[in-house]
Amino acid sequence: MNELMTKLTHKPVALALLAAFALSTAGLVMYSPASTAADEKKPAVTPALTITTTRPQTATLPLRLTANGNVAAWQEASLGSESNGLRLTEVRVNVGDVVKKGEVLAVFSADTVNADVAQSKAALAEAQANAAEAQANAKRARAVQASGALSEQQVTQYLTAEQTANARIESARAALASQQLRLRYTQVVAPDAGVISARTATVGSVVGAGTELFRMIRQGRLEWRAEVTAAELKNLKIGTTATVKAANGSELTGKVRMIAPTVDSQTRSALVYVDLPPDTRSNAPFKAGMFASGHFELGTSGALTLQQPAIVVRDGFSYVFRLNADSRVSQVKVQTGRRVGDRIEVNGVPAEMTVAMSGAGFLNDGDLVRVSNTATAAK
Repeated sequence: MNELMTKLTHKPVALALLAAFALSTAGLVMYSPASTAADEKKPAVTPALTITTTRPQTATLPLRLTANGNVAAWQEASLGSESNGLRLTEVRVNVGDVVKKGEVLAVFSADTVNADVAQSKAALAEAQANAAEAQANAKRARAVQASGALSEQQVTQYLTAEQTANARIESARAALASQQLRLRYTQVVAPDAGVISARTATVGSVVGAGTELFRMIRQGRLEWRAEVTAAELKNLKIGTTATVKAANGSELTGKVRMIAPTVDSQTRSALVYVDLPPDTRSNAPFKAGMFASGHFELGTSGALTLQQPAIVVRDGFSYVFRLNADSRVSQVKVQTGRRVGDRIEVNGVPAEMTVAMSGAGFLNDGDLVRVSNTATAAK
Protein backbone atom coordinates (compact mmCIF):
# COMPACT_ATOMS: atom_id res chain seq x y z
CA MET A 1 0.00 0.00 0.00
CA ASN A 2 2.80 2.42 0.82
CA GLU A 3 4.56 1.51 -2.44
CA LEU A 4 1.46 2.35 -4.51
CA MET A 5 1.09 5.69 -2.80
CA THR A 6 4.72 6.45 -3.52
CA LYS A 7 4.22 5.79 -7.31
CA LEU A 8 1.11 7.97 -7.44
CA THR A 9 2.84 10.75 -5.54
CA HIS A 10 5.87 10.89 -7.93
CA LYS A 11 3.95 10.46 -11.27
CA PRO A 12 3.05 14.17 -11.68
CA VAL A 13 6.62 15.09 -10.99
CA ALA A 14 7.80 12.70 -13.67
CA LEU A 15 5.37 14.11 -16.15
CA ALA A 16 6.46 17.63 -15.36
CA LEU A 17 10.09 16.68 -15.82
CA LEU A 18 9.31 15.09 -19.19
CA ALA A 19 7.44 18.18 -20.37
CA ALA A 20 10.27 20.49 -19.33
CA PHE A 21 12.78 18.32 -21.13
CA ALA A 22 10.71 18.41 -24.34
CA LEU A 23 10.42 22.21 -24.26
CA SER A 24 14.12 22.64 -23.66
CA THR A 25 14.93 20.31 -26.55
CA ALA A 26 12.62 22.22 -28.90
CA GLY A 27 14.19 25.49 -27.79
CA LEU A 28 17.63 24.17 -28.53
CA VAL A 29 16.50 23.10 -31.98
CA MET A 30 14.75 26.43 -32.61
CA TYR A 31 17.66 28.58 -31.52
CA SER A 32 20.40 26.45 -32.93
CA PRO A 33 23.24 28.24 -34.82
CA ALA A 34 22.21 26.57 -38.11
CA SER A 35 18.66 28.01 -37.90
CA THR A 36 19.95 31.53 -37.07
CA ALA A 37 22.31 31.52 -40.10
CA ALA A 38 19.46 30.55 -42.41
CA ASP A 39 17.34 33.44 -41.17
CA GLU A 40 20.12 35.94 -41.59
CA LYS A 41 20.85 34.82 -45.20
CA LYS A 42 18.77 37.00 -47.66
CA PRO A 43 18.45 36.46 -51.44
CA ALA A 44 20.41 38.90 -53.69
CA VAL A 45 18.35 41.59 -55.52
CA THR A 46 18.33 41.10 -59.32
CA PRO A 47 18.49 44.19 -61.59
CA ALA A 48 15.29 44.80 -63.50
CA LEU A 49 17.00 45.59 -66.81
CA THR A 50 20.32 46.15 -68.50
CA ILE A 51 20.49 49.64 -70.01
CA THR A 52 22.82 52.10 -71.67
CA THR A 53 23.03 55.71 -70.56
CA THR A 54 23.65 59.09 -72.07
CA ARG A 55 23.82 62.76 -71.14
CA PRO A 56 22.18 65.83 -72.72
CA GLN A 57 24.19 67.35 -75.53
CA THR A 58 24.32 71.00 -76.58
CA ALA A 59 23.21 71.59 -80.17
CA THR A 60 22.26 74.51 -82.39
CA LEU A 61 18.62 74.21 -83.44
CA PRO A 62 16.54 76.33 -85.80
CA LEU A 63 13.96 78.73 -84.40
CA ARG A 64 10.63 78.17 -86.11
CA LEU A 65 7.16 79.65 -85.85
CA THR A 66 4.46 77.18 -86.83
CA ALA A 67 1.16 78.27 -88.31
CA ASN A 68 -1.85 77.01 -90.23
CA GLY A 69 -3.78 78.56 -93.07
CA ASN A 70 -5.39 78.20 -96.47
CA VAL A 71 -3.86 78.15 -99.93
CA ALA A 72 -5.47 80.71 -102.23
CA ALA A 73 -4.93 82.29 -105.63
CA TRP A 74 -2.62 85.29 -105.63
CA GLN A 75 -5.09 87.07 -107.89
CA GLU A 76 -8.13 85.62 -109.61
CA ALA A 77 -9.50 87.20 -112.80
CA SER A 78 -13.14 86.99 -113.86
CA LEU A 79 -13.57 86.76 -117.62
CA GLY A 80 -16.98 87.45 -119.13
CA SER A 81 -18.96 88.69 -122.09
CA GLU A 82 -18.78 92.36 -123.09
CA SER A 83 -21.34 92.01 -125.87
CA ASN A 84 -25.05 91.80 -125.20
CA GLY A 85 -27.39 89.27 -126.74
CA LEU A 86 -24.88 87.30 -128.82
CA ARG A 87 -24.85 83.53 -129.14
CA LEU A 88 -21.80 81.62 -127.94
CA THR A 89 -20.51 79.51 -130.83
CA GLU A 90 -17.15 78.16 -129.60
CA VAL A 91 -15.42 77.43 -126.27
CA ARG A 92 -11.72 76.71 -126.67
CA VAL A 93 -10.52 76.08 -123.09
CA ASN A 94 -11.58 74.09 -120.08
CA VAL A 95 -10.84 74.00 -116.37
CA GLY A 96 -7.17 73.38 -115.66
CA ASP A 97 -5.91 74.61 -119.03
CA VAL A 98 -2.86 76.85 -119.03
CA VAL A 99 -3.40 79.91 -121.22
CA LYS A 100 -1.20 82.73 -122.48
CA LYS A 101 -1.90 86.42 -122.51
CA GLY A 102 -4.05 87.34 -125.53
CA GLU A 103 -5.17 83.77 -126.21
CA VAL A 104 -8.76 83.40 -127.46
CA LEU A 105 -10.87 81.51 -124.93
CA ALA A 106 -14.36 81.69 -126.49
CA VAL A 107 -16.03 83.08 -129.64
CA PHE A 108 -19.50 84.61 -130.09
CA SER A 109 -21.50 84.76 -133.31
CA ALA A 110 -20.42 87.91 -135.20
CA ASP A 111 -23.02 87.95 -138.02
CA THR A 112 -25.11 90.80 -136.67
CA VAL A 113 -22.05 92.72 -135.56
CA ASN A 114 -20.46 92.43 -139.00
CA ALA A 115 -23.66 93.83 -140.53
CA ASP A 116 -23.58 96.75 -138.12
CA VAL A 117 -19.95 97.37 -138.99
CA ALA A 118 -20.76 97.44 -142.70
CA GLN A 119 -23.60 99.87 -142.08
CA SER A 120 -21.34 102.15 -140.05
CA LYS A 121 -18.74 102.12 -142.81
CA ALA A 122 -21.40 103.15 -145.35
CA ALA A 123 -22.58 105.94 -143.07
CA LEU A 124 -19.02 107.18 -142.78
CA ALA A 125 -18.57 107.17 -146.57
CA GLU A 126 -21.80 109.11 -146.97
CA ALA A 127 -20.72 111.65 -144.39
CA GLN A 128 -17.37 112.06 -146.10
CA ALA A 129 -19.10 112.66 -149.49
CA ASN A 130 -21.41 115.26 -148.01
CA ALA A 131 -18.46 116.88 -146.32
CA ALA A 132 -16.57 117.10 -149.63
CA GLU A 133 -19.49 118.95 -151.23
CA ALA A 134 -19.82 121.25 -148.24
CA GLN A 135 -16.13 122.01 -148.30
CA ALA A 136 -16.29 122.91 -152.01
CA ASN A 137 -19.25 125.26 -151.44
CA ALA A 138 -17.49 126.86 -148.51
CA LYS A 139 -14.34 127.37 -150.58
CA ARG A 140 -16.27 129.19 -153.35
CA ALA A 141 -18.08 131.31 -150.78
CA ARG A 142 -14.80 132.46 -149.30
CA ALA A 143 -13.51 133.33 -152.77
CA VAL A 144 -16.40 135.67 -153.64
CA GLN A 145 -17.07 136.96 -150.16
CA ALA A 146 -15.07 140.14 -150.74
CA SER A 147 -16.75 140.88 -154.14
CA GLY A 148 -20.24 140.96 -152.64
CA ALA A 149 -21.61 138.43 -155.14
CA LEU A 150 -23.08 136.48 -152.21
CA SER A 151 -24.82 137.90 -149.25
CA GLU A 152 -23.31 137.59 -145.86
CA GLN A 153 -26.09 135.20 -144.89
CA GLN A 154 -25.36 132.84 -147.78
CA VAL A 155 -21.66 132.83 -147.00
CA THR A 156 -22.40 131.96 -143.37
CA GLN A 157 -24.68 129.13 -144.46
CA TYR A 158 -21.98 127.57 -146.64
CA LEU A 159 -19.35 127.81 -143.88
CA THR A 160 -21.75 126.33 -141.32
CA ALA A 161 -22.63 123.48 -143.68
CA GLU A 162 -18.90 122.68 -143.98
CA GLN A 163 -18.51 122.49 -140.21
CA THR A 164 -21.64 120.36 -139.88
CA ALA A 165 -20.39 117.94 -142.52
CA ASN A 166 -17.07 117.56 -140.74
CA ALA A 167 -18.89 116.89 -137.45
CA ARG A 168 -20.97 114.21 -139.14
CA ILE A 169 -17.78 112.56 -140.34
CA GLU A 170 -16.49 112.39 -136.75
CA SER A 171 -19.81 110.99 -135.58
CA ALA A 172 -19.77 108.32 -138.29
CA ARG A 173 -16.21 107.40 -137.39
CA ALA A 174 -17.18 107.07 -133.73
CA ALA A 175 -20.12 104.85 -134.66
CA LEU A 176 -17.83 102.69 -136.80
CA ALA A 177 -15.30 102.41 -133.96
CA SER A 178 -18.09 101.33 -131.62
CA GLN A 179 -19.20 98.57 -133.99
CA GLN A 180 -15.62 97.45 -134.52
CA LEU A 181 -15.22 97.28 -130.75
CA ARG A 182 -18.33 95.08 -130.57
CA LEU A 183 -16.78 92.88 -133.23
CA ARG A 184 -13.63 92.56 -131.15
CA TYR A 185 -15.73 91.67 -128.12
CA THR A 186 -17.10 88.64 -129.95
CA GLN A 187 -13.85 86.96 -128.85
CA VAL A 188 -13.14 86.45 -125.16
CA VAL A 189 -9.39 86.94 -124.71
CA ALA A 190 -7.18 86.12 -121.74
CA PRO A 191 -5.97 89.37 -120.13
CA ASP A 192 -2.93 87.63 -118.64
CA ALA A 193 -1.19 84.27 -118.56
CA GLY A 194 -2.58 81.82 -116.02
CA VAL A 195 -4.65 78.73 -115.30
CA ILE A 196 -8.39 78.41 -115.88
CA SER A 197 -9.93 77.62 -112.49
CA ALA A 198 -13.66 77.71 -113.37
CA ARG A 199 -15.86 77.68 -116.48
CA THR A 200 -19.55 78.46 -116.92
CA ALA A 201 -19.48 79.05 -120.69
CA THR A 202 -21.80 76.78 -122.70
CA VAL A 203 -21.89 76.60 -126.48
CA GLY A 204 -25.18 77.89 -127.87
CA SER A 205 -26.13 80.04 -124.91
CA VAL A 206 -27.04 83.70 -125.34
CA VAL A 207 -25.57 85.72 -122.52
CA GLY A 208 -25.84 89.31 -121.46
CA ALA A 209 -23.03 91.79 -121.07
CA GLY A 210 -21.04 91.22 -117.88
CA THR A 211 -21.93 87.54 -117.53
CA GLU A 212 -18.96 85.57 -116.14
CA LEU A 213 -17.76 82.82 -118.46
CA PHE A 214 -14.38 81.84 -116.96
CA ARG A 215 -12.33 82.36 -113.83
CA MET A 216 -8.56 82.35 -114.06
CA ILE A 217 -5.68 82.24 -111.57
CA ARG A 218 -3.36 84.94 -112.83
CA GLN A 219 0.11 83.68 -113.75
CA GLY A 220 -0.69 80.43 -111.93
CA ARG A 221 0.54 82.01 -108.70
CA LEU A 222 -0.69 80.74 -105.34
CA GLU A 223 -0.17 82.08 -101.85
CA TRP A 224 -0.40 80.66 -98.35
CA ARG A 225 -2.48 82.79 -96.02
CA ALA A 226 -1.13 81.82 -92.61
CA GLU A 227 -2.96 82.77 -89.44
CA VAL A 228 -0.53 84.18 -86.85
CA THR A 229 -1.39 85.51 -83.40
CA ALA A 230 -0.85 89.16 -82.62
CA ALA A 231 1.92 88.31 -80.13
CA GLU A 232 3.91 86.44 -82.80
CA LEU A 233 3.68 89.11 -85.50
CA LYS A 234 6.72 90.93 -84.11
CA ASN A 235 8.92 87.99 -85.14
CA LEU A 236 7.95 88.21 -88.82
CA LYS A 237 8.96 90.59 -91.57
CA ILE A 238 8.72 90.89 -95.33
CA GLY A 239 10.99 88.33 -96.99
CA THR A 240 10.98 85.77 -94.15
CA THR A 241 11.35 82.24 -95.51
CA ALA A 242 8.46 79.84 -94.92
CA THR A 243 8.05 76.13 -95.59
CA VAL A 244 4.50 75.06 -96.37
CA LYS A 245 3.30 71.46 -96.17
CA ALA A 246 0.08 70.32 -97.82
CA ALA A 247 -2.21 67.59 -96.55
CA ASN A 248 -0.82 65.20 -99.18
CA GLY A 249 2.71 65.63 -97.79
CA SER A 250 4.05 67.92 -100.52
CA GLU A 251 6.23 70.83 -99.43
CA LEU A 252 7.03 74.21 -100.98
CA THR A 253 9.31 77.00 -99.84
CA GLY A 254 8.08 80.57 -100.18
CA LYS A 255 8.65 84.04 -98.79
CA VAL A 256 6.46 86.47 -96.90
CA ARG A 257 5.05 89.00 -99.37
CA MET A 258 2.80 90.97 -97.08
CA ILE A 259 1.56 91.08 -93.49
CA ALA A 260 -2.03 92.14 -92.97
CA PRO A 261 -2.31 95.64 -91.48
CA THR A 262 -5.16 94.61 -89.16
CA VAL A 263 -5.84 91.86 -86.61
CA ASP A 264 -9.17 90.05 -86.50
CA SER A 265 -11.06 91.24 -83.43
CA GLN A 266 -12.65 87.81 -82.89
CA THR A 267 -9.71 85.43 -83.31
CA ARG A 268 -6.96 87.93 -82.39
CA SER A 269 -4.92 86.67 -85.33
CA ALA A 270 -3.63 88.28 -88.50
CA LEU A 271 -3.03 86.92 -91.99
CA VAL A 272 0.49 86.59 -93.32
CA TYR A 273 0.65 86.25 -97.11
CA VAL A 274 3.39 83.90 -98.35
CA ASP A 275 4.15 83.73 -102.07
CA LEU A 276 4.50 80.17 -103.35
CA PRO A 277 6.46 79.22 -106.47
CA PRO A 278 4.17 79.10 -109.53
CA ASP A 279 3.25 75.63 -110.75
CA THR A 280 0.97 75.45 -113.79
CA ARG A 281 0.94 71.66 -114.04
CA SER A 282 -2.47 70.05 -113.99
CA ASN A 283 -1.27 67.64 -111.27
CA ALA A 284 0.37 70.31 -109.14
CA PRO A 285 0.33 69.22 -105.46
CA PHE A 286 -0.95 72.57 -104.18
CA LYS A 287 -4.46 73.68 -105.10
CA ALA A 288 -6.31 76.87 -104.30
CA GLY A 289 -8.68 76.36 -101.39
CA MET A 290 -6.77 73.56 -99.66
CA PHE A 291 -5.63 73.68 -96.02
CA ALA A 292 -1.90 73.65 -95.29
CA SER A 293 0.40 73.87 -92.29
CA GLY A 294 3.89 75.27 -92.22
CA HIS A 295 6.55 77.16 -90.32
CA PHE A 296 8.57 80.34 -90.62
CA GLU A 297 12.36 80.26 -90.28
CA LEU A 298 13.39 82.78 -87.58
CA GLY A 299 17.06 81.85 -87.07
CA THR A 300 18.87 79.48 -84.69
CA SER A 301 19.62 79.10 -80.97
CA GLY A 302 21.45 76.71 -78.62
CA ALA A 303 19.62 73.98 -76.69
CA LEU A 304 20.13 70.77 -74.71
CA THR A 305 19.04 67.70 -76.65
CA LEU A 306 18.58 64.01 -76.02
CA GLN A 307 18.14 61.14 -78.40
CA GLN A 308 14.54 60.07 -78.84
CA PRO A 309 14.87 56.65 -77.05
CA ALA A 310 15.82 58.44 -73.82
CA ILE A 311 12.47 60.24 -73.62
CA VAL A 312 9.44 58.25 -72.46
CA VAL A 313 5.90 59.55 -73.01
CA ARG A 314 3.35 58.41 -70.43
CA ASP A 315 -0.13 59.80 -69.79
CA GLY A 316 0.56 62.69 -72.13
CA PHE A 317 3.75 63.82 -70.35
CA SER A 318 7.43 63.33 -71.18
CA TYR A 319 9.88 61.76 -68.73
CA VAL A 320 13.51 60.67 -68.49
CA PHE A 321 14.99 58.21 -66.01
CA ARG A 322 17.96 59.57 -64.05
CA LEU A 323 20.62 57.06 -63.01
CA ASN A 324 21.45 57.38 -59.28
CA ALA A 325 24.60 56.32 -57.45
CA ASP A 326 22.91 53.19 -56.06
CA SER A 327 22.22 51.95 -59.64
CA ARG A 328 18.54 52.76 -59.28
CA VAL A 329 16.64 55.11 -61.57
CA SER A 330 14.37 58.03 -60.75
CA GLN A 331 11.64 59.27 -63.07
CA VAL A 332 12.06 62.98 -63.95
CA LYS A 333 9.44 65.02 -65.81
CA VAL A 334 10.80 67.16 -68.66
CA GLN A 335 9.51 69.60 -71.25
CA THR A 336 10.27 68.76 -74.88
CA GLY A 337 10.69 71.28 -77.67
CA ARG A 338 12.22 71.37 -81.10
CA ARG A 339 13.18 68.22 -82.97
CA VAL A 340 16.02 67.67 -85.44
CA GLY A 341 16.44 64.15 -86.76
CA ASP A 342 16.39 61.76 -83.79
CA ARG A 343 17.35 64.45 -81.27
CA ILE A 344 14.77 66.35 -79.20
CA GLU A 345 15.22 69.55 -77.21
CA VAL A 346 14.61 69.03 -73.47
CA ASN A 347 14.09 71.49 -70.64
CA GLY A 348 14.24 70.57 -66.97
CA VAL A 349 17.44 68.51 -66.90
CA PRO A 350 21.01 69.70 -66.23
CA ALA A 351 23.73 68.98 -68.73
CA GLU A 352 25.60 66.70 -66.30
CA MET A 353 22.65 64.41 -65.56
CA THR A 354 23.10 60.79 -66.64
CA VAL A 355 19.89 59.28 -67.96
CA ALA A 356 18.83 55.91 -69.30
CA MET A 357 18.65 55.58 -73.05
CA SER A 358 18.15 52.05 -74.39
CA GLY A 359 15.44 50.27 -72.45
CA ALA A 360 14.09 53.45 -70.87
CA GLY A 361 10.58 52.66 -72.07
CA PHE A 362 10.46 49.54 -69.85
CA LEU A 363 11.60 51.19 -66.61
CA ASN A 364 9.65 52.31 -63.58
CA ASP A 365 10.59 54.75 -60.86
CA GLY A 366 13.03 53.15 -58.39
CA ASP A 367 14.03 50.16 -60.55
CA LEU A 368 17.47 48.65 -60.02
CA VAL A 369 19.37 48.50 -63.33
CA ARG A 370 22.62 47.18 -64.72
CA VAL A 371 24.56 49.58 -66.95
CA SER A 372 26.30 47.94 -69.87
CA ASN A 373 28.17 51.00 -71.13
CA THR A 374 27.93 54.57 -69.90
CA ALA A 375 28.34 57.34 -72.47
CA THR A 376 28.84 60.84 -71.14
CA ALA A 377 27.77 62.29 -74.45
CA ALA A 378 25.63 60.96 -77.21
CA LYS A 379 27.48 59.94 -80.29
